[in-house]
Amino acid sequence: MFLYPKKYEVIVVGGGHAGIEAALASARMGCQTLMLTMNADTIGQMSCNPAIGGLAKGHLAREIDAFGGEMGKCTDMTGLQFRMLNTKKGPAVRAPRAQCDKKAYQLRMKWICERQSNLDICQGQVAQLLHQSGKVIGVETTMEVRYESLTVVITTGTFLKGLMHVGGNKQKGGRAGESSVGGFSDSLRSVGLKLGRLKTGTPPRLLKKSINFEKIEKQPGDEFIPYFSFWKEDLFHVEQTGVNPSDIGHSEGKYPPGSILDRINGQLSCFITFTTNKTTEIIQKNLHKSPMYSGDIEAVGPRYCPSIEDKIVRFTDKERHQIFLEPEGISTDEIYVNGFSTCLPFDVQYDMVRTIVGCEKAEILRPAYAVEYDFAFPTQLRATLETKPCDSLFLAGQINGTSGYEEAGAQGLIAGINAALKVQGKKSLVLKRNQAYIGVLIDDLITKGTAEPYRMFTSRAEYRLLLRQDNADLRLCDISREIGLLSDRQYEIFLTKKTQFDCELQRIQTTTQDNCTLEQLLKRNDFTHARLPQPRGGVSAEVAEQVEISVKYAGYIERQESEVDQFKKMEHREIPQWLNYDQIPGLRNESLQKLKEIQPSTIGLASRISGINPTDVSLLMVWIKRGKEKSGNSGSVVSARQGED
Repeated sequence: MFLYPKKYEVIVVGGGHAGIEAALASARMGCQTLMLTMNADTIGQMSCNPAIGGLAKGHLAREIDAFGGEMGKCTDMTGLQFRMLNTKKGPAVRAPRAQCDKKAYQLRMKWICERQSNLDICQGQVAQLLHQSGKVIGVETTMEVRYESLTVVITTGTFLKGLMHVGGNKQKGGRAGESSVGGFSDSLRSVGLKLGRLKTGTPPRLLKKSINFEKIEKQPGDEFIPYFSFWKEDLFHVEQTGVNPSDIGHSEGKYPPGSILDRINGQLSCFITFTTNKTTEIIQKNLHKSPMYSGDIEAVGPRYCPSIEDKIVRFTDKERHQIFLEPEGISTDEIYVNGFSTCLPFDVQYDMVRTIVGCEKAEILRPAYAVEYDFAFPTQLRATLETKPCDSLFLAGQINGTSGYEEAGAQGLIAGINAALKVQGKKSLVLKRNQAYIGVLIDDLITKGTAEPYRMFTSRAEYRLLLRQDNADLRLCDISREIGLLSDRQYEIFLTKKTQFDCELQRIQTTTQDNCTLEQLLKRNDFTHARLPQPRGGVSAEVAEQVEISVKYAGYIERQESEVDQFKKMEHREIPQWLNYDQIPGLRNESLQKLKEIQPSTIGLASRISGINPTDVSLLMVWIKRGKEKSGNSGSVVSARQGED
């Protein structure tokens, strides 16, 4: 056994979207950090669709960016096409989406990680956790190398006992062409964690030249580009090696210099097509060959990103299903078949694909497959993403039962931040449901748990109008600055925007025209900020948008702010450490079990646990009050520093 001589403060296991944001966050906060990955060539790999954002996911990506994370910046530099979704609906549900260059995204993420100070990268497969007296102290690899650390963040994605299915064919692996991680699941169990099984999948990739694009609808990108990063000024330089000077500046400043769009001077199109009755017939005929329906796959798959088999079975009234054909990069002719995930045998996939409009002669470059993997039940986590059974051990990403790059990146960011804060002896960071979609995501996981891969939606957030994608910087940048993540340059950009916003809002409130203020004019349905008299020097498009939203939706925003005040009252009612749930009369067995298992720190958290009803909450509050009165004990409560569950 070789004991690695360098001691780390944070070890991050995994180099996917969760691992990257976790490792970068802890390193940028000054902690000596190690990223331990099975394959250094796949750091930042986009296993499924090379797309970032979408409904609610775009909110998460922008919140990561507000904390100085890399997902948004990497997307802006490597995006092939950008769109703002839900533009015909209210601002609360609008969200950016980008189709990225798969390889360019991955290489840039690897490039950033390799050059980050305080961050080491080592290729190796973790074999077991090292722990003593209920606290993690490091990890050991299959090469019998021991790395010691004060904290460990696990971000193993779909690789824990990963098993891939194509019809009756089974192969061990967490991703096509890569092996699975076998014994580490047992190591997680050894520290007291309970594990389950989930399933996800991916569609086939087609060869571009074999598709008849004349038969299908083109879907162009939006102009102006709905960028993800709030730090666009910092994107105007080459951030990736291998770019020739002659490739820079083709767009003459329209796009960030050195970005994919700058190099090709324009966006690539995606395409919309449909399945046919023949598609349905083939699937129905071969449904027994699907491992999901034959019983070979016992794990639960994603409800909101179903396979094509699921769509046919669940939506029998539909004659056809919409399919998106999306490019994977400028240096490849691979086309991603969005909406056509399957695990049927290859011969069936071949016949199915050729029933799609425009794909009658299509060639499959990579077949579709499903993958089963181990995950840890997220109710075993605190709101910091530290595990309850083992001190200083954090989990982030798909290991917590989520799906999606954005959900993973958001968890990785919070886990990395809290690992660093723990090392530094500082108060942990917990984002509440009224502060960020990240807060909603984590709160849902730790209170409700999940029996299927969790996906973020705007409908999961109670305060959607306050948690818009456009104001993520205004909500979160001060927090990011306080914990040491936001650079001087980034904070300066943020303060400039905030000052512009405050000044413009004050201007339209105090400036009159035709016997009414500009604010009153802007409240009219037919008025936009662009129709108002503009301030000297003008304002940015982002500021104008936020001012307009603030004015037009003022009544709704005030109502949600009032709801937040009520939420805070409940949220801050702490549950005393002396409380014994077994002694509370009238508490249902299900509620008793859930409360003892999750150990919520506040009444607010308790109320959101799946299976806890208002009567249970009332009993809790009465018992706490009686206990205090009887004992004269003000109640030694779980502090915000120690027990954010």
